[in-house]
Amino acid sequence: MPSSEPSPVLAAATSAPLEPGENVLASLDVDLDAEDRFAAGQLLLTDRRLLARAGADTWQAWPLGPALSLQHADHGGVGQLSLHDTSARLAVWRYTLGADPAALRLLALFERQVRRLADGAAEPDDAPEAEETDFAAESPTPPSTWVLLRLTRFARPYRWQLLLGFVLMLVSTAASLVPPYLTIPLMDDVLIPYQNGQQIDPGHVLLLLSGLLGAAVVAWGLGWWRTWLLAIVSERIGADLRTATFDHLLQLSLDYFGSKRTGDLMSRIGSESDRICVFLSLHALDFATDVLMITMTAVILFNINPSLALVTLLPLPFIAWMIHLVRDRLRTGFEKIDRVWGEVTSVLADTIPGIRVVKAFAQEKRESERFRRANRHNLEVNDRLNKTWSLFSPTVSLLTEIGLLVVWAFGIWLVSRNQITVGVLTAFVAYIGRFYGRLDSMSRIVSVTQKAAAGAMRIFDILDLVSNVPVPAQPVAIDRLEGRLSLQGVGFRYGSRSVIRALDLDIRPGEMIGLVGHSGSGKSTLVNLICRFYDVTDGAIKVDGVDLRRFRVADFRRHIGLVLQEPFLFFGTVAENIAYGKPGATREEIIAAARAAHAHEFILRLPHGYDSMVGERGQGLSGGERQRISIARALLIDPRILILDEATSSVDTETEKEIQKALDNLVQGRTTIAIAHRLSTLRRADRLVVMDRGRVVEVGTHDELLARQGAYWRLHEAQARQVDEGDDERDARVAPPAAPAAHPAGVA
Repeated sequence: MPSSEPSPVLAAATSAPLEPGENVLASLDVDLDAEDRFAAGQLLLTDRRLLARAGADTWQAWPLGPALSLQHADHGGVGQLSLHDTSARLAVWRYTLGADPAALRLLALFERQVRRLADGAAEPDDAPEAEETDFAAESPTPPSTWVLLRLTRFARPYRWQLLLGFVLMLVSTAASLVPPYLTIPLMDDVLIPYQNGQQIDPGHVLLLLSGLLGAAVVAWGLGWWRTWLLAIVSERIGADLRTATFDHLLQLSLDYFGSKRTGDLMSRIGSESDRICVFLSLHALDFATDVLMITMTAVILFNINPSLALVTLLPLPFIAWMIHLVRDRLRTGFEKIDRVWGEVTSVLADTIPGIRVVKAFAQEKRESERFRRANRHNLEVNDRLNKTWSLFSPTVSLLTEIGLLVVWAFGIWLVSRNQITVGVLTAFVAYIGRFYGRLDSMSRIVSVTQKAAAGAMRIFDILDLVSNVPVPAQPVAIDRLEGRLSLQGVGFRYGSRSVIRALDLDIRPGEMIGLVGHSGSGKSTLVNLICRFYDVTDGAIKVDGVDLRRFRVADFRRHIGLVLQEPFLFFGTVAENIAYGKPGATREEIIAAARAAHAHEFILRLPHGYDSMVGERGQGLSGGERQRISIARALLIDPRILILDEATSSVDTETEKEIQKALDNLVQGRTTIAIAHRLSTLRRADRLVVMDRGRVVEVGTHDELLARQGAYWRLHEAQARQVDEGDDERDARVAPPAAPAAHPAGVA
């Protein structure tokens, strides 16, 4: 069923003044005006023109041609597309960076279409369609069933249990095939002779019935043992798969997490691994049993009567052809379902942790609609797949019933010609029932097999990734760091966007450096490079004269203390959060770190002191309390290099004083790099480094930089004016009303 809501491209196309035969290639919702105020606008790319409008204004259009160019830029959280010809800038559109993927897509299609028009070529048939969804792009490679074979490396530690399970399955399957064979003597030697007047031999009947009972008991006992053993093994394979995926996920660099939704990753590690576990414990076992049953039954049937066995196999090619036909549709369908379900869980992962923001801005209806839209898309994808599956399964059942009917007809004809006995036909029909039953079961397993293959591919997508921050082949051991940092020609790019350019900086051991500059100047990126959350794309960062990339990542980061603007606390006790970087710390060490961070007093006021639960993400504490716990966490590991990223920007003045006292204890004797927008908090720094557009533009002390009246002086003056204006407004609010003017003498 098609979606009830049109895509953004189609919605824009319906209102745009398109010419006959003009095709829409891409659209962009522009949400900022020229003064960076929120305002609605649209940009539309067709195969002939670029169209734009602001709000309800009329559309403007520019015919595409070689003289036209579109340029992309982003700075300080705002993206920009500007249209140019050979002599001037024709138009500019600004938007928040949430729309940047759509803007980059429009830019790529614009450049390709301009080239095609310049070459005189028509748009190819494989051009991107106008219709798009709001969901993640589909994987270009559909999952193959063979991906399940990659699970063998997780099964290798349990190979002996699996071998025992296979033997049990073989014996139990053989035991389950005994009863139909015993019906031949029961019919031909007991029942039919009795109808012809012969006496029944009780001993012979008891022997045959004992054989039936014994075969059933053996099949039941071995089947139970086999099922229990393989279920235990499959659970352990599933647990190992989850652990390996999570461990590998932790080794990936931050840029991977920046491009993934939390809900999607949770879905992969949770529901996908559970689906594989269920497949291994139940369906893979059933599939193997079905194959054994069909193979052994076919051997018995050919042994009993080859001509009747050949008739039995007539529906098999048709069923195999249907399985092959449906399998491709199922595997792509289930892979799509997995991705759409990841969108559903992503909405939950976004909304539930941010429920305060949702309620504060009264956006419950909006989030509900987001979930409804994702859930509706999930329903549509499932409906399309169920339509295919609902036709396939009954068709297989019909073919097996027709096959059984043919066997009955041919068997009766053979009995009438005295080529087989009634007992043989009865046993044959019993075997045929099992044969077709297993064949029908195998066809149904196609569905769960493709589900498991889709889940396995999504997990191996993670396991196959190589971190952008690799571990060196021969890492340099770290005995002790002095904390000397040398940045030599450092450059870094986010994709095609250059953020740090040719940066040189030397930091002495124990020196405190303050990083200042406008938002988007590259301060946080530089800190991320020093922490090696990312690797530089140009130049090198050296620590004590050794290239940072020659250290093992975990060894190096043990010498770094990080205090962020928004401290993250894990669900647990206060003591556990302080000791996060040093799990084996004693209670005395934890208390000493808390005292140095000026956190001991407020911790003792909590209901259970250091054993008090902080709540999810530390929601049970104030912002200043969370920050002081994060400072205590950094103090406990005694780092040689300290990173302070806006550590006091989100607290009030009194709390800032407490945090500043804690920071004074923290920076003692350590190489410190501090980022702060409030320049007053950096006056204790030995040197200030002023950054602009990814470059260092000034270095010096506070007084030296003010005397130069350069970039730092302009920042300082701008903040001083803001403080003065804020003080004037506050004084105006608290000033008493002016006294009334005195009247002249004698005037009432």
